[in-house]
Amino acid sequence: MQMFGIAALGALAVLSAACGDGSVEPTGETATASAVRAFDPQETYDVRCAHCHDGSVPKAPHLIKFQLLGAVAIEAALTDGLMATHAAGLDASEITKLAVFLGGAVAAAEPVKRCAEATVAAAAPVTQGWSLTLEGSRFIDASVADLDAEDVPDLDLKWVFAYPGATRARSQPVPYGDAVLVGSQSGSVYALNLADGCAHWEYEADVEVRSALALDDDGKRAYFGDVGGTVYAIDPRDGTELWRATADPHPDTTLTGSPRLYRDVLYVPLSSSEWASAADPGYACCTFRGGVAAFGAATGEKRWTAYAIPDAPSPTGKKNEMGAELFHPAGAPIWNSPTIDVKRNLLYVGTGEAYTSPAADTSDSVLAIDLDTGDVVWHYQSIAGDAWNMACFIGGGANCPEEDGPDLDIGAPPVLMNVDGRDLVIAGQKSGDVFALDPADGQLLWRNKIGRGGFAGGVHWGLAAADGVVFAPNADTVFTGRFTGPRKPGLFALNAADGEVLWHTPAPDVCPAVDKPACDPGLSAAVTAIPGVVFAGAFDGHLRAYASDSGEIIWDFNTRGTFTSVSGETAKGGSIESDGPVVYRGHVLVNSGYLFGDRMAGNALMVFAVPG
Repeated sequence: MQMFGIAALGALAVLSAACGDGSVEPTGETATASAVRAFDPQETYDVRCAHCHDGSVPKAPHLIKFQLLGAVAIEAALTDGLMATHAAGLDASEITKLAVFLGGAVAAAEPVKRCAEATVAAAAPVTQGWSLTLEGSRFIDASVADLDAEDVPDLDLKWVFAYPGATRARSQPVPYGDAVLVGSQSGSVYALNLADGCAHWEYEADVEVRSALALDDDGKRAYFGDVGGTVYAIDPRDGTELWRATADPHPDTTLTGSPRLYRDVLYVPLSSSEWASAADPGYACCTFRGGVAAFGAATGEKRWTAYAIPDAPSPTGKKNEMGAELFHPAGAPIWNSPTIDVKRNLLYVGTGEAYTSPAADTSDSVLAIDLDTGDVVWHYQSIAGDAWNMACFIGGGANCPEEDGPDLDIGAPPVLMNVDGRDLVIAGQKSGDVFALDPADGQLLWRNKIGRGGFAGGVHWGLAAADGVVFAPNADTVFTGRFTGPRKPGLFALNAADGEVLWHTPAPDVCPAVDKPACDPGLSAAVTAIPGVVFAGAFDGHLRAYASDSGEIIWDFNTRGTFTSVSGETAKGGSIESDGPVVYRGHVLVNSGYLFGDRMAGNALMVFAVPG
């Protein structure tokens, strides 16, 4: 995937050593000139930063990573951190402007509105993690949703929460009694009151929390990961930390897929920012291999790690054109939350592309992993020979594999379904393919290509399933790389028994020409089903409800724009990406805003309900 966060703020820590004596400090003439003309962040970057961060200095993080870090971290490093000497001569406002230019930001936030009560009563979970069910169906039962299909057209905006200082919002809210639990780009985790959006408590993780929280059966422990590779357990009643652990020793490990709790074990999918590290021609590419790490839920003790690539990477004996060592095999990150098969004692995950040549045979695959031992029982490779990293995207860089993509991850969690007495594992892929496997051995049962596909096409983050039907969002944006043919952005309904398309509703193109290509009709975020309705968000910021039997759009709300938050400040909505809507007690909750990959920034959690 090309839409993810960096592994740690520690990436900035290497800048001082990387640039050190080679940095260009402003001369007296430059400092004087800056005082008499408008500050130009592009010029400042070109003079002070570009010589290190455009790829010429080994170990200096490439420019691509700044947007992943965000403006808050960059400003801290430039103000009193490791990069303060390189900001000499800039005043506070200029440092802020440079940080915003590099990392992106929305307006500074007012203090988060606090609830009178600083605790939440313990409550058993009513949904199961990011995928909402153990089977990964993203289906919410009527008793939990409490929203009838005939009432959906009457939904109205109830309240908006503004994530402070954020440019993206992608931690899926989790119902918890009278509250919802959600993470943020800043690393804060909140317990927000469902009725009005005030915050009962706030816990601060080290860096961005992208994952959804997983709750234990009695509602006294909640688990999540951050994009720096740390796993946390907290008490969801008051936000007290219970334990934390390192998911994997690889320095580029990042946790984007949400942990899955089953019985007394927390299963943590391992993804990576090494795809971005490889853009540096001095980087020794590549040594990360995706996997799932299992932790004891009570103590955080690691039990095992099942690597997606079984063989550890080793030097190939070759070097790139900059003299950096090349390694193999590498890649196959896991971006999705595990799906649990209770009957077979297995979990299923999808993997991403390889990072080096030749592509590992478990890249772009579905893996079946034993819950107790971590043994890979079977794997099915959907597409072979897919090796890609960011070096390819910036013009055939030194670390670009021979295959050069096309970068067709399986980013959506597999779905376990029973259709007419037969179990199926359904998966969607960025190639535009949706396919079914036999859970006994991973054999292909059917396959249907619903879109053109490409590195920003096809199925990205999540299918939904109900009553023998698979609901598949298709992105097929203009950024589809080498793929040709008609684009088919929109929502598809497929018969789970054979993959036949039952209906297809094309995504309306409502984007003004001036806002394209950031504004795009493609459906990238996971979709969510309740009885009679499927909710889907789009890159253009629209959240729509579809009749599940026909695909008719029965409700449409444009989340793009500005809204008054519960704190009284302005919240901004933008592209809807990654996580999908959640329906709980008659409320529909969705995140809006995603400044990365040329999409539209925002910092809003928006909550809808039927008035009255």
